[in-house]
Amino acid sequence: MTNKQVRSSESVRQSRGVERLVVGSPTSDGAGVKLTRVLTQPLQRRLDPFLMLDAFASDNPDDYIGGFPDHPHRGFETVTYMIAGRMQHRDSAGHEGLLENGGVQWMTAGRGVIHSEIPQQEAGVMEGFQLWLNLPARDKMSEPWYRDFAAAELPRFETDGGVAVTVIAGESHGVAGAVTREATAPLYLDLHLPAGTRFAQPLPAGHNAFVYVYRGEARIGGETLPANRMAILANEAEADGVVIEAAGEAKVLLIAGRPLNEAIAQYGPFVMNTDQEIYQALNDFRDGRLA
Repeated sequence: MTNKQVRSSESVRQSRGVERLVVGSPTSDGAGVKLTRVLTQPLQRRLDPFLMLDAFASDNPDDYIGGFPDHPHRGFETVTYMIAGRMQHRDSAGHEGLLENGGVQWMTAGRGVIHSEIPQQEAGVMEGFQLWLNLPARDKMSEPWYRDFAAAELPRFETDGGVAVTVIAGESHGVAGAVTREATAPLYLDLHLPAGTRFAQPLPAGHNAFVYVYRGEARIGGETLPANRMAILANEAEADGVVIEAAGEAKVLLIAGRPLNEAIAQYGPFVMNTDQEIYQALNDFRDGRLA
């Protein structure tokens, strides 16, 4: 599928509004990689099934060159979307891949994976996002799974209004994304809005949703969303979707999903349902049984 495929705009009768704007927290992870944590632990219940969103962007190799050496995960999925740069992935299940400009890596940690993510460049821009998506209790100890999608493999289309859309997960305007998940029904869209355009996306009333603006400025329901801000969308029973507008050129992520409504117990890279399951994960990691 290419950007030349034009799809008719969806109809949204009433758009969700913005419940609140969130400013990300600068932090570092791995071997000192500088990033902005946009979706933090206190928002996990509100944005269930999403656990975390990190945004990283730098042209200074000192900010990213150390990468993320071997580290464990259990109980959730990671979705890494590279806007610019190259990242090498290796894991304990024998998977290895190179994530390049515009590519996506989707990994289901399940019962346990130990992996590394190391930049394959010594200069230039490194930019992208990592989203953590929770797994239902029944799937937390499932077999690990992973796949790399090159940019050319991701479904894309253009609306008749000129908005370019990459469908990483879910479905938009009749186009199915690269990945679907029954339990959480995630929607993950990258929207490139030229100046003076709008994009409408139907959303189930019970799904939690947010927008992250990473270029320019967008508007939802008359409220301006500046760059590098996350807008949590209100769960309004009468709203049937969201309408995003851009006076100037803008690039935004639209992410939504069905809440699991399950207990969340997190300790670093382990996300389970009970403290006892966290203790078990720590013991398994310590004793070499995690992966």
